[in-house]
This record gives sequence, C-alpha cells and structure tokens, in this order.
Amino acid sequence: MEKVFVDLGANSYEIFIGENILNGVAEFISTKNFTKKILIVTQEQIFDAHGKFLIENLDSQKISYTIAKIPEGETSKSLQEAEKIFTRAIEFGLDRKSVVIAFGGGVVGDLGGFVAATFMRGINLIQIPTTLLAQVDSSVGGKTAVNHALGKNLIGAFHQPKAVFIDLNCLKTLPEREIKSGLGEIVKYGVISDENLFSYLENNAEKILQRDLKILAKIIKRSCEIKAKVVSADEKEAGLRRILNFGHTLAHAVEEETNYKKFRHGEAVAIGMIGAARISHELDKISAENVQRLENLLKKFGMVTNCAGLDAEKLYNVTFRDKKTVGGVVNWVLMKNFGEVEICGDIPAEIIKKIFRGLCNGN
Repeated sequence: MEKVFVDLGANSYEIFIGENILNGVAEFISTKNFTKKILIVTQEQIFDAHGKFLIENLDSQKISYTIAKIPEGETSKSLQEAEKIFTRAIEFGLDRKSVVIAFGGGVVGDLGGFVAATFMRGINLIQIPTTLLAQVDSSVGGKTAVNHALGKNLIGAFHQPKAVFIDLNCLKTLPEREIKSGLGEIVKYGVISDENLFSYLENNAEKILQRDLKILAKIIKRSCEIKAKVVSADEKEAGLRRILNFGHTLAHAVEEETNYKKFRHGEAVAIGMIGAARISHELDKISAENVQRLENLLKKFGMVTNCAGLDAEKLYNVTFRDKKTVGGVVNWVLMKNFGEVEICGDIPAEIIKKIFRGLCNGN
C-alpha cells in the first residue's frame, strides 16, 4: 500500500493507494472519534460492482449504515439530489460526528462531499473514488459542489475529507472510456508540474491502456502527490491552486454547451488543454512543437482533441461564467513549458476566438 500525505495542519489527511484498500475503511472509522452511523452516497452500477466489499468490511466492525443511490450522470450534481440525501441523513439519525462516505466517481464525490460540508454545518467525509479521474482529481483537495443551470460547480464549499481510499481493483471493471477520461487529468499534472511524469506517460501509454496496475499505481500516486503539494500550499484557491485548472476553462464551457452528455470530464479537459496550449503558442509562450507533443500524447490515449460542431462564439461567452473570472476578466492557465504554467488575464478576444473556431471546425 502506498500513502500520500496532504499537509493542511488540523485538516491534514492521508491518501491510501493499493489493491483491496476497501478492507481498511471500517478499521479507520473505528479508530477515530466518529459516531458509527454512516451514510454511503453511491450509484447503482458502482455499488453492484464493488459495494459488497465495503459493506462486509463495515459489518465486521458493527458499523451501521444507510445507502443513498443517485442517478448516473453530471445532472445528479444538483440541489434537488442533495435535498434527497439530506432527508435520508435526517431520517437515519446522522449527527455531527457521523460520516458520509462518497463511494463512486467525481459526481458522487462532489455531491457526497457537498452534503457532508453542509449537513449540520459540516460532518466527517471519507472519499472512496472508484474512477481513475476521481482518484487523481476530485477526491483530493476538499472541493465539493453542485451545479446550477447557468454553470458548473457554482454552488459549493471547501470541505476536506478525513481520508481518501483508492482501491486499484475498482479500475479493473471501469469502462475504457472512463480510463481515458482519467488520463486527461493525469496528463494535466505532467503539463503543469512534472515533465518527467509527462515523459513517463509517453513511454508507457500502451501498458497504461492495458491497465497495468503497477504503472497505474505509480501515475496515480504521482498525480496525488502533485495535487497534495499544490493544495497544501493553497487550500482555498487564493493563488497557486488555480494552476490545477489548466484546460478547465474551455472544458467547462464545452461540457455546458453539450449538456454534460457528449463528453466525459477528462475528455473535455483534453480539448481544453489543446485550446489553452494553442492560446499559449499564439502569445509566443510555447513552441508549436510543444503544442504538438501534447496533442500527440492525448491521441496516443485515443482522446478527441477538438469540439467539432460546437459554436465558437457561444463557447467564448460561456467562459465568462468560469469561476476564475474576476471583474469580467477570464484568468486563463497557460503553458510556458512542460512542468511550468502561468495565470494570464486580458488575453485579446480575437486570439481566443480564433483558437475556438479552429477547434469547433474540427482542427
């Protein structure tokens, strides 16, 4: 088992990475000053595949639990679904020392985390991410949120988990598309912080797609280390943490314009990274060769790198609802080199629209 420590003072926690990690969840709960009443937020398909291992573990420690299953898809990240879970929590008798377990992918983690952050003004949270994307991204760092009709993740709170359990066995049953979606976020870490990771991905792309668990464990751990370091330095996104949003400004616009149905989050991030890299090149921050290198790796992983058919003007307008927009200025995360990015505002509209038109035309 591998561990990554997220250093946040009183809010510090560990990320546990390995096979059969679910066997340690109940023991962890039993060693803490938690009420042994657990609310599990999950989805039908995830629970059917892996739930029995978690339940058997909780039963072994005589921990009571209730299960709230939410529908598949990004649209479940809503205040309406949150209210249903609040009702379940109240009816089951959760108190301020109880625990919410978010057992699933990014949607489950965000929604379950939001419920934990707001129920009784905040109760304990354990993240058990079951998708590659959630394991390297949304389960770490304490961001919780639901969506609004006018934008993604606009209603939320920072609420750090007490622990994150990453069971590599969950990746064995994951659809191929979900593996690729997670790889979009892992590529991002190579771009923003670690060229060695980026090179490792280039050199091991085939084995990664074949789900070599040793290699997956290595890139998951490294991704978590990078995110943990950034989050430890900037827990609430006052500055440095914004670099984690590389590719996300355009990605969120693409997701919104396709009603969160056409692209997985990591797929949209791949498109967003290409857009950000091309803007960086237009501003003479990086070479055309580096843009191509990024695109080549994403294509190695079988990812789409454009958003053909969408309206460039509409995408441009949607970016102004991005959370990084301050005073009407969109703060873009742009490349300077592999392993180095910077935050830039006041980018000429014609440059952004030019890049968006190219992507919307399938280039």
